[in-house]
Amino acid sequence: MRQKSNDNIEWLSSKELIPFENALNFMQKRVEEIIAGTAPQTIWMLEHHPVYTAGISAKPEDLLQETNVPIFQTNRGGKYTYHCPGMKIIYVMLDLKRFFAPEKPDVSRFVEFLENWVIAVLEEFGIKGEIKKGRVGIWVTNEKGEEKKIAAIGIKIKKWVSYHGIAININPDLAGFSNIVPCGIKEFGVTTMAEILGKIDDKKFEEFVKEKYRENFLNLQKSSKKTLNLTSSWGHDRIRKI
Repeated sequence: MRQKSNDNIEWLSSKELIPFENALNFMQKRVEEIIAGTAPQTIWMLEHHPVYTAGISAKPEDLLQETNVPIFQTNRGGKYTYHCPGMKIIYVMLDLKRFFAPEKPDVSRFVEFLENWVIAVLEEFGIKGEIKKGRVGIWVTNEKGEEKKIAAIGIKIKKWVSYHGIAININPDLAGFSNIVPCGIKEFGVTTMAEILGKIDDKKFEEFVKEKYRENFLNLQKSSKKTLNLTSSWGHDRIRKI
């Protein structure tokens, strides 16, 4: 499904599972087209077949054992992560020069925008997502006081155009995470929206994703570098710029 918005962003939503390699090829081609000015900026929501992806900071020891699940070495920032059905992937192919105009593009502010966007979506479902200093992604605290990861973020930037993006755990089988050290963090577990709430309405989820993107973008436009709360948990290993 394709939908263009007034802000010149094409929203794509795939209902069938998309092989990771196909998505990567699409993103790389679309980024080149955005740079050339021949295609619109794009946000793509989809789910993948089970797959492990390794970012530029991935360490061999973070893959705990041999697996039949495909493993892809990628050029995004970050370490190992796992994608599978039930995990909503949001790929963001955005021109940061246009995103921040008339100011200069700012990667740290863009990362914080992505984090706040995820937190706002979770809040619509009554889930309190948080940024934890020194830990990438978005975290929740369960009734036992355990902190668990519910969303991951990893991007690459080429000539100020972003790609890769966000992964939010709606209702995936978490067993695949047992084979890796997710994002290089050993001490904490992983959770899902369904584990907290039960069944999640996919249509409502996608509606909130679009709605909260626009709301947070308007908030970003109103803010300045002086007033923006730069609490992003990210280090530079989560971002790759070329």
